[in-house]
Amino acid sequence: MSMNPVERFLYLTLIWTWPFYAVGALYLVGPVIAWILAALAAISLYFGPLFREDLQATGPVPPLAWGWMAGMFVMLIALWVGHINWNFGTVQIVKSTIGWAKGWALLALFVLIGAVLPIRRTVLIRGQCVVGVWTLCLAPLMLAAPYLGLPERIFVSPLKAVGGPGPEYFSVYLFTWDPGSQTPRWQFYLPWSPFAALMGVIMVLFALEEESRRFRSIGVAAGLLMIFASKSRMGLVGLVACTIGPRMLPLVAKYQMWLLLSGILVVTAPLVGWIRDAIGTLIYKFQKARADSTRVRSTLQRIARERWLAEAIWFGHGRVAPGGHVVEYMPIGSHHTWWGLLFVKGIVGFLALLIPIVWHIAVVMRDAIDHDRARLPLGILMTIVLLSFGENVEIEAYMLWPGLVLLGIHLREIQRDQSCRGGNAPQS
Repeated sequence: MSMNPVERFLYLTLIWTWPFYAVGALYLVGPVIAWILAALAAISLYFGPLFREDLQATGPVPPLAWGWMAGMFVMLIALWVGHINWNFGTVQIVKSTIGWAKGWALLALFVLIGAVLPIRRTVLIRGQCVVGVWTLCLAPLMLAAPYLGLPERIFVSPLKAVGGPGPEYFSVYLFTWDPGSQTPRWQFYLPWSPFAALMGVIMVLFALEEESRRFRSIGVAAGLLMIFASKSRMGLVGLVACTIGPRMLPLVAKYQMWLLLSGILVVTAPLVGWIRDAIGTLIYKFQKARADSTRVRSTLQRIARERWLAEAIWFGHGRVAPGGHVVEYMPIGSHHTWWGLLFVKGIVGFLALLIPIVWHIAVVMRDAIDHDRARLPLGILMTIVLLSFGENVEIEAYMLWPGLVLLGIHLREIQRDQSCRGGNAPQS
């Protein structure tokens, strides 16, 4: 597969995921490539046809990419105002701004990169499958490690001196012990298991679009391994919803499908009570599967909600707050993107993410009704939304970059079609 310089750069970065993890560098790689390629995109847009041909911008920036950039800039403003309101001082403002540049900013930058630079989705799809090859090759050692008496954590990289959310982002693990069940869980190249499960879902989504049967099988197998070995409930939900949902949408949008659904509703109407009880039982068992985790998360959300309403509605508290014993010392404002946003950045920050993500979902869903090309971006968006209800998306953006770049590529494809329908020649 021939590649231009940007594609080769992204492909090599992606397939070297495991080596980067082995030296504890993954948390740094994401922001570095984001800002380098975003600068390249800006230069390409500025110089236009005068720039190197194989790096020229594929067209103007799509409106939705501008929407993401505006939203993440508003997020920065909310951060500054929150820090000023709570008197955190200049040093803390600078540190938090750097954190924004390594977190929230990446959501907009990677979408911009995919929308502007000449990157093909097939390059990212193949790269994810190659990561799957690494994962399956290393799996026997990792799966056997707890039974061979090997340590959970191999080492913490000295790169942690650069700064980050915590040492786990620079640590290399073989596995971890679940404190509730005292059974091993695996997180592969991610900081913790639930995140690994959602990355497994994304790997499956990419692999399903791979043309090579061999690589497709490898990618799907690696993704399933990450989902099941992580023992994450969220990953199981994502595996079903994010793979089937995008493929069902075109059918649901058709008139005949609505007739079929109407018939099913008529037939199942007498069973509504039984179905309701069955769903309630399933949800109860789902929560009881990891009762301690459910309790901690719900308590964190309740405290974040109460303190947001009582203390900082518009611009939040500026940063997460230390949690007590009742939440196992987890920070208030963590483990949930939306309650975390309200607590840390208030309504302003909440809307800064909500508006572009709802806008993006609407655009992709509309395209998914008519085009198969929207299946992958819709699945990625669904996974990110699912992730947002159990994790903080901004501190995980450094690993979501292949999906975010593909969202930008899809916007470029839509814009190209609109340009063709308008009578203009497509830009490539």
